[in-house]
Amino acid sequence: MSNLYGDFNQKIDYVFKIVLIGDSAVGKSQLLARFARNEFNLESKATIGVEFQTKTLAIDNKTVKAQIWDTAGQERYRAVTSAYYRGAVGAMLVYDMTKRQSFDHMARWLEELRGHADKNIVVMLIGNKCDLGTLRAVPTEDAQEFAERENLYFMETSALEKTNVESAFMTILTEIYQIINKNSLTAGDGLDFVKSASLKGTRIIVPGQDSDHNARKSGCCMTS
Repeated sequence: MSNLYGDFNQKIDYVFKIVLIGDSAVGKSQLLARFARNEFNLESKATIGVEFQTKTLAIDNKTVKAQIWDTAGQERYRAVTSAYYRGAVGAMLVYDMTKRQSFDHMARWLEELRGHADKNIVVMLIGNKCDLGTLRAVPTEDAQEFAERENLYFMETSALEKTNVESAFMTILTEIYQIINKNSLTAGDGLDFVKSASLKGTRIIVPGQDSDHNARKSGCCMTS
């Protein structure tokens, strides 16, 4: 199992750029704040343009720096954010499970992502705000069907209650790492590692195996 903490005085072995994309107000910034700083701000304001944060962690005794870009969901920033897809090795497509429209826009966001990023980028579909179960507007089955059709990982999360947030980020980071490790490539090779790898059918072990059980108890789910 991956060690999340490790000795961070050692050199950085890998830097992985992850982009968060989706409509405005679906909770992208809150997911990032929860993962990077374990914070949640009820008065969070809309992201302007693009912001990013980093978090250093250990996977299989290698030091990995996650560089996570939080892209604005407003239409007027679309041209600005499109340039930031370049160099990304992972992406999270985030919708608000209480807002059907945000889920219906996922196909458009995925099309934009695939038009700007490497074709084999590791992508996860995130249904956020699963703590608001009584307000659910997107059935889990609809999201699972979309994820399976588009060959995406899928989890439902709650930045407020911390549900599946770390598991989601660790899933995508571990998958990227395993692709690199499988192909015996070194840090600094950029996107070359994904160009020679197929993600279809890949399965990984998510750190914290009890998270799946706890997620299902709270009405959230996770699948790969």
